[in-house]
Amino acid sequence: MKEIRLHGRGGQGVVKASHIVVKSAVAGNSYGQFIPFFGVERKGSPVFGFLRLSGTPIRRKTQIYNPDILVIFDDSLVKLPATYAGLKDGGVVLINSTKTAEELGVPAQAGEVAIVDASGISEELFGRNMPNTSMLGALAKITDLVDKEILFNEIAAAFGEKNRVAAQTAYDRVVVEKK
Repeated sequence: MKEIRLHGRGGQGVVKASHIVVKSAVAGNSYGQFIPFFGVERKGSPVFGFLRLSGTPIRRKTQIYNPDILVIFDDSLVKLPATYAGLKDGGVVLINSTKTAEELGVPAQAGEVAIVDASGISEELFGRNMPNTSMLGALAKITDLVDKEILFNEIAAAFGEKNRVAAQTAYDRVVVEKK
């Protein structure tokens, strides 16, 4: 089982992106679970969620305290102590940013750091900051947790073909800085 903690801001599509990942996992004959955590429910406030993917049934229903993977939708959140808290040694960190891993202060226990300008892709294609589908495309590139074609089909079904383009663009542009 892989445990993923997602960090974003209200309105960036963290919840919908997570639902698409779970739907893709199930369509690929795996198991998925998403538990959202909203805190203050308003646009722009920090939000996070807990996503589990597995080849076997998932019984655990708790928050994720020691994630294998962190997906950070907004690089301003890296300054919050809770963002990197509990990351497993050798864990994967995916960040929406134009900065380097060093500039973002990614901790030493991260085994792989991937960076993609998901906001830039979103602005380019949609004229607004909605990085969720781009982040999913980057996640598909750096992990093998869900089948890319199933994921991209789910993205297109939920949001339209232009969002599949956003996912593919991020898939092509994501840069792994540290392995």
